[in-house]
Amino acid sequence: MVTLKNERITLLIDETGAEMRRMTLDGKDVLWSGDPAVWSGVAPLMFPFCGGTPEDAYSYEGVTYPMEKHGYARFCRFAVEDRGDSFATFVHTSSDETKKKYPWDYTLRVTYRLHGRQADITYTVKNESDSTMLFALGSHEAYACPEGIEEYDIIFEQPETLFTYPLDGNLLKRTPVQMLKDARVFPLYDKYFEVDALVFKDLRSRAATLRHRPTGRAVTVKFDTDYFLLWHKFGAPYMCMEPWGGIPSFVDEPQTLETREGMTRLAAGETFTSKHSILL
Repeated sequence: MVTLKNERITLLIDETGAEMRRMTLDGKDVLWSGDPAVWSGVAPLMFPFCGGTPEDAYSYEGVTYPMEKHGYARFCRFAVEDRGDSFATFVHTSSDETKKKYPWDYTLRVTYRLHGRQADITYTVKNESDSTMLFALGSHEAYACPEGIEEYDIIFEQPETLFTYPLDGNLLKRTPVQMLKDARVFPLYDKYFEVDALVFKDLRSRAATLRHRPTGRAVTVKFDTDYFLLWHKFGAPYMCMEPWGGIPSFVDEPQTLETREGMTRLAAGETFTSKHSILL
């Protein structure tokens, strides 16, 4: 476990998955505890897939590969490449084992950096192969809601008319359901999560705030992705705010990597960078 600190924030990061496991502001917990009796995750990194696939497998150029939901990077050991008191860079590279599931060579880096009341997370992916690489990258961060989520709102940066695409197993249904009309404030209710996550695309906003209505306590996530999800396990005291770089396929689409929506296409030898920030 790697510990980063500044004058306000303490952040603990597990080398397995380069996953944030605890974050405190002035000693008070910001993230969900990861209680395995409820959900053992805290902030898993999703790569090279966001979301699931039918029967935990996908095809690319006619070859079928196994792939667990949200990809395998969260289970991989990352090396600490560089670190200081308030920053650290973790690195994971492809291997013979990863190529059994995903046919490209790559280097994936995750850098955490604290300053003031903010944590910045930067991801870089370098394509080390000689062909264009297809992938999705995202974060699955769970924020503590000890009073229960129904005391909380999501406040978007801009007014939104929100449609969610309901999940059918690991795939998306084609018909969206409207959740909000030309408003910034989205009150949270447990009933929204009886089935699974709320999957949003075509957002105008590039920031969302989880706010506790009675106290005004808040955490904001700024993101640069085209997709944004909300999820929690029904009845559990946390809310996930999730910037995703891609989404699962729709039920009526071919289940191939080439047709999966939002996949980044990275040319041989090129590097992709994505960043999001947590403001406390």
